[in-house]
Amino acid sequence: MTVHRRLLDRDPAYRQRREEIENLTLARKRARSRGRTGTTLVPVVVHVVHSNLSQNISAEQVASQIAVLNEDFAGRNADLISVPPVWRDALGNGRIVFDLADRDPSGAATTGITRTSTSTAAFGDDDAVKFAGAGGADAWPADRYLNMWVCHLHDLLGYAQFPGGPAQTDGVVIDYRAFGTIGTAEAPFHLGRSATHEVGHWLNLFHIWGDDGLGCAGTDHVDDTPNQAGPNTGVPGFPRVTCGNAPHGDMFVNFMDYVDDRSMVMFTVGQVERMHAALDAARPSFPVMAPQTDPPSGWVHTDLTLAAGAPDAAGKPVVAIQSDGKLSVLYLGVDHHIHALQAK
Repeated sequence: MTVHRRLLDRDPAYRQRREEIENLTLARKRARSRGRTGTTLVPVVVHVVHSNLSQNISAEQVASQIAVLNEDFAGRNADLISVPPVWRDALGNGRIVFDLADRDPSGAATTGITRTSTSTAAFGDDDAVKFAGAGGADAWPADRYLNMWVCHLHDLLGYAQFPGGPAQTDGVVIDYRAFGTIGTAEAPFHLGRSATHEVGHWLNLFHIWGDDGLGCAGTDHVDDTPNQAGPNTGVPGFPRVTCGNAPHGDMFVNFMDYVDDRSMVMFTVGQVERMHAALDAARPSFPVMAPQTDPPSGWVHTDLTLAAGAPDAAGKPVVAIQSDGKLSVLYLGVDHHIHALQAK
C-alpha cells in the first residue's frame, strides 16, 4: 500500500489507470462474470540480487517457490484442510499457471533466473532493486513476464505493484529469507506464502481488512471475504471475531491477511473473479489456454510413459498454441512422463 499511495500522489497517469481498472472490474462484477475460462499462463523471471553468497539463492529454491504459486493459485495446496468448514464453499481456483521463462526478451534460451551482485546491503520499498543503475536488476517487459526480485529487504517480507503502474517497476519483491520453502527460507515465513500474497496484489487483490487501520469501514472490494478490523498475525484460533462479524469472524486463513505462512491457505471465489478481471483489464497479454483432452487439430500427442504401462499422469493436459506457433503442453500437477508431439 505504501507503493500504491506513493504512485497515486506522484503519477496522474497511474491514478487514471487505476480508476479505469476498478471501473472495468466493477462492471464485470455487476454483470456477474465468473471470471476467465480456461487457464492463464504467466511466464516468470526471478531476478536474484545478492550482496553475499547466502543471498544468492539456488535454482532449487526458486523452483520451490514456483511450485507453491502453482498449488496456491490453483487451490491444490494440501493445507486447505485447515480451512474452517464454514468457508469451504468459498474456496477459489484461480486457474493460473506460473512457469519460469525459457526465453529471454531477445529470444535466447534462459533458465528464467537472472543473478546480479550488488554492493547494496539491504533494499527498501523505493524500487531501487528494480534498476541496474541503483544496484538492482532491470525488469523484463511487464507485458510478457511476471518480474520477481529476490533480495535482502530492510524490515519487509515483500511488496508489490498493483496493475496500472509503470512497466519498468511492475512486479513483486520478496526478501530472500521468505522466498520458497528450502535454502534460506526462515520460519514462520518459510512456506512461500509471502510471494503468494504479493502476487495477489499484482493481480489487484487488496488486504482482506480493507486497509483502514483498525476500523471497520474499509473494503477489499470482494463480497465473500468478511469485514475485519485490521490485520491478523501469527497463528489465530477460530473464530477470531471483530467488526461484528460473529459467529465466524475474520477469514484469517486467507492469503491476503498478515498471518504466518502455515495459517494462510486460501483465496475465495470472489477474489478469483477480481484477479481474472485484472488480467482482462490490465494484463491481457498473458494467454488463456483452453483445457482440452486432446491436442489441437494438426497435432498428435502420445504419452510414451503411459503407453509403456506406467501409472497414469497427473491429469488431463492443458494445451495451447502460442502466437509464435509454438505448441505447449502443460499438466496441472507433477508429471514425470515423457511425451511425444508430432505434426499430422
